[in-house]
Amino acid sequence: MKVAYVGIDILYPVLTSLYDTGCEIIKIFTCKTDNYTEFNTKTIEFAKEHNIPYEIKKLTTDDLYELVNMGCKFVLFGGYYHKVPVIPELKIVNTHPALLPFGRGAWPMPLTILKGLDESGVTMHQMEKELDTGKILLQEKCPVYPDKDDLISLTKRQWSLIPDMVKRLVSDFDNLWDNAYPQEGKAEYWEMPTKEDFTVASDSSFDRADLILRAFRSYEVFYIDKKTGKEFEMIDAAAFREGDAQNIPEGALKIKDGYIVCERIRKI
Repeated sequence: MKVAYVGIDILYPVLTSLYDTGCEIIKIFTCKTDNYTEFNTKTIEFAKEHNIPYEIKKLTTDDLYELVNMGCKFVLFGGYYHKVPVIPELKIVNTHPALLPFGRGAWPMPLTILKGLDESGVTMHQMEKELDTGKILLQEKCPVYPDKDDLISLTKRQWSLIPDMVKRLVSDFDNLWDNAYPQEGKAEYWEMPTKEDFTVASDSSFDRADLILRAFRSYEVFYIDKKTGKEFEMIDAAAFREGDAQNIPEGALKIKDGYIVCERIRKI
């Protein structure tokens, strides 16, 4: 079965699982990333290692029709920055890291933690012109631990669902596509987080700071000292309550009832 893949490293197991099914991946599309907090390097390395043609670009209608002419059965998405065209001649499946229709939007994972949810999952759905609205082919749930999870642990738990979902998708594709069911229940679209959502201040409580730092683990989080106005960018920072350690590390940033420690930090 000839298929194509579109994605970046954020949902990398979608690509490797697709390859493991024995499908012939005729082309891989990815897009530019900063390769600092978000990456396309694994995707590109995979394409090179397996001699699969790849392009780093915004997908166009012409690209889709070229896939049709190459005999492509379907296109599978695993995270992508751009909204893409949809054509009736080609079946396109999107992999979305939330339980649609709840959690529509470009980046639901950190918001799952910020909202204190105790459940998430992965949805594979038909791609339509409107974002994340297509009929569902497969959906699997996983727990979320609101007081413990960070973005990395949640992502890994979602990743663990993907191999079996991709295997089922490929082995029973026509049936799943033809019997895809409309999204049911209350639809909720989550806007992209704003800078305010991932900013911690010197007067933030430990609970608030810890929540933000966990929700955006491995991405940039900002710290503002309300007294001096100084601002810092942090990656992989951790919050500690006052008294959790006898000695506060040098360079720790103060919050209302604790402090923040971070090795990857720079003053803005």
